[in-house]
Amino acid sequence: MSKYLVLIFQDEVATKEAAGETVSADYQAFMQRRGRSLLGGAALEPAETATSIRRDGSGGFSVTDGPFAESKETLGGYFMIEAADLDEALEIAKEVPAGVGVEVRPVRVAS
Repeated sequence: MSKYLVLIFQDEVATKEAAGETVSADYQAFMQRRGRSLLGGAALEPAETATSIRRDGSGGFSVTDGPFAESKETLGGYFMIEAADLDEALEIAKEVPAGVGVEVRPVRVAS
């Protein structure tokens, strides 16, 4: 079995409106249906609460308030899943009731 990170993208307005709410019925149903594959997950606070760190090219760092990229769509949460292969991971990810969509990435195993 392999691990995959499912990044959940949402409209920033929807993310702000949902801040502080309990888990929606759609997400609860997804988590119950796919519980055996879920290794963890969480919702994120709105993008305005993010802090970005970038290398400045001279050996130092630049720290700024806000997300790495300005966008209408922001990262709203994630699930760490376990699946037999990418095809199974994609089938699981298609069931995530995300507002805009999801991105699936294999997790690299350190050796």
